[in-house]
Amino acid sequence: MRDDEEAAGPDPVQPAPEGAAADPSSAPDARATGPDGPPGAPVRPPVLGTGTSPEVAELVAAAVRGDGPAIEALLGYVLPLALRYCRGRLVRLPGGARHHVDDVAQEVCVAVLCALPRYRDTGRPFEAFVYGIAAHKIADLQRAAMRGPGSTVIPPDDLPETPDDSLGPEERALLSSDAEWIKELLSYLPARQRELVLLRVADGLSAEETGEVLGMSPGAVRVAQHRALSRLRALAEETG
Repeated sequence: MRDDEEAAGPDPVQPAPEGAAADPSSAPDARATGPDGPPGAPVRPPVLGTGTSPEVAELVAAAVRGDGPAIEALLGYVLPLALRYCRGRLVRLPGGARHHVDDVAQEVCVAVLCALPRYRDTGRPFEAFVYGIAAHKIADLQRAAMRGPGSTVIPPDDLPETPDDSLGPEERALLSSDAEWIKELLSYLPARQRELVLLRVADGLSAEETGEVLGMSPGAVRVAQHRALSRLRALAEETG
């Protein structure tokens, strides 16, 4: 070998001609279908405030179609949501309510599983659907505890007081009127305000929980709620 060949070193790798297929062994693995993991891995919950991520939306659609792995992965996503929601609600109650967190969260998962065949994507975040089920399960637990003879799990007198951001009697009366009429009134609200009212009233979410779903601060939720309900009252007076 000549000295000049040794100095030059090995031949440089030539770029592939245009149009040539790339070597699959050198390409990054693009098989992962989840946001951060391999196929079939549980989808990580979205960052608070972002609502339903595209990955979760696809997972929900597959689960509704009856795809077994998708259903399993979706329940793996739902359980932490339910645990967090139930823990936040039940630990504030006296007695042994906090010990029911795991049981209620499991009931939420079962309820979601049973509701999947009838679930329809209406444009609302899937997380709001889960929180709504959880709210009903917690309400069931409260009622059962109050009916039980001698039960001290959740004494009626010790139930949490209505939060400052709750709806007033007039607002609840307005929203409990004829369903078709209210549906028509809601259609006049901007989509964001309409969604907020439904989350707060229909699903019973707090201002903090509604903010997590819509990507708003609790204060912004309260302000938007006031504006939305004021608009509904004005519409009700105009059409009443």
